[in-house]
Amino acid sequence: MRKLVSIVLAVALMGFGLSFTSSAFAQEANEAKSLDQLLELVKQGLYKESQENKRREREFAQQKAKQQELLADANNTQKQEERRSDRLEAEFKVNEGKIAKLEEDLSNELGALKELFGVLQQVSGDAKAVFNASIISAQFPGREDYLNELIKKASSSELPTIDEIARLWYEVQREMTESGKIVKFVTDVQAPGGEITQQEVVRVGTFNLVSESKYLEWRSKYQNVSVLPRQPKERFLDTAKAIQDATTGVTPFALDVSRGAILGLLIQDPSIIERIDQGGIIGYIIIYGLGPLSLLLIIISGLKLMVTRAKVRAQIRSDVVNENNPLGRVLSVYDSNKNIDVETLELKLDEAILKETPALERFLTLIKVIAAIAPLMGLLGTVTGMINTFQSMTLFGTGDPKLMAGGISQALVTTVLGIVVALPTLFLHAIVSGWSREIIHTLEEQSAGIVAVHAEQGHKGA
Repeated sequence: MRKLVSIVLAVALMGFGLSFTSSAFAQEANEAKSLDQLLELVKQGLYKESQENKRREREFAQQKAKQQELLADANNTQKQEERRSDRLEAEFKVNEGKIAKLEEDLSNELGALKELFGVLQQVSGDAKAVFNASIISAQFPGREDYLNELIKKASSSELPTIDEIARLWYEVQREMTESGKIVKFVTDVQAPGGEITQQEVVRVGTFNLVSESKYLEWRSKYQNVSVLPRQPKERFLDTAKAIQDATTGVTPFALDVSRGAILGLLIQDPSIIERIDQGGIIGYIIIYGLGPLSLLLIIISGLKLMVTRAKVRAQIRSDVVNENNPLGRVLSVYDSNKNIDVETLELKLDEAILKETPALERFLTLIKVIAAIAPLMGLLGTVTGMINTFQSMTLFGTGDPKLMAGGISQALVTTVLGIVVALPTLFLHAIVSGWSREIIHTLEEQSAGIVAVHAEQGHKGA
């Protein structure tokens, strides 16, 4: 029975939505002794629920009233702001009219001064461009800041002072004056590696900056002085050192009147090593392979033939046969065969000369071959370079000459390298070959003389 009553009460609680928990009410229901008590408990629960609902309704009504008040306040605020906005718009229109009237009055009052400000702004802009690119700014930095302020004032119709106008005149005049001076000053100089040090710099007018026997450049973008990453040839650097060391008098100096353009072209002139590098592999083979090889062979042959010539001449002047030279060895053949007939003696002497000839002509053929191969390899490099050029033209067209420069450089440089190796090789080969022919001619001459003397002696004996 109690279990059934608990179930009924739980269903009743769910139906009425009471605020207390079913477990607590179930506990009270379990304590009820009769149905009347249970009914009283249900009645009390309904009463409590009714009181809770009334409390909630009162709170809701209060919140609703508060929201109405807030809404009314917001509407009032909106209306006030709308009235304020209308008032500000009216004031704005009135002020616009006043500003226009004041600007018209200002324009009328300025009169000719307005044209002056226009000219002032133009001159300031031109001077700023000149100062920015001028190397004089390395000695007098910060001039552009003043001009920026002056340009800003002139563009906004703000009246510049007499001192500011006078300073513009002074800065322009100083630029003109300093352009004709050679001065020394100390400033920060940036090395190619990025290091910044203070150095004494010589400024030659508006044309060049030099320091420590090197040419400098003024980088207007960064407003600093830096050493040229690549310097011109030594003869130009000598003049830079001379003008830096000079104190008075006239000093020769390589002046770049184009303010860096000519100097930029000079430093682009490749050195000998760079020209060789342009020849590529074929250029390396010609200048580092064939050239040293031919020079080595010429030196060896030349030294050997010089010593041999000296020994042969000494043998001619001597009455004693010395076999340390070709002529002495030929004469020793005659001394060993004095009693034979003329024909046999002549053959033996010819044989002795033929034995000496290979040693005297050693390396001469190879040197001559190198002199012939070097131009041919240069021609090979020329053909290869032109092939590369045509390939670049096929891929990229002819719009950019730099794309074809590599192939053209190889085509021209390898030919030059081949000729450079061939010309001295041919010249030296002619000299060494002449020494060899001279010695061989001496041997043949002495051999013919020996045969003639031997034949004459044979006729006398007969």
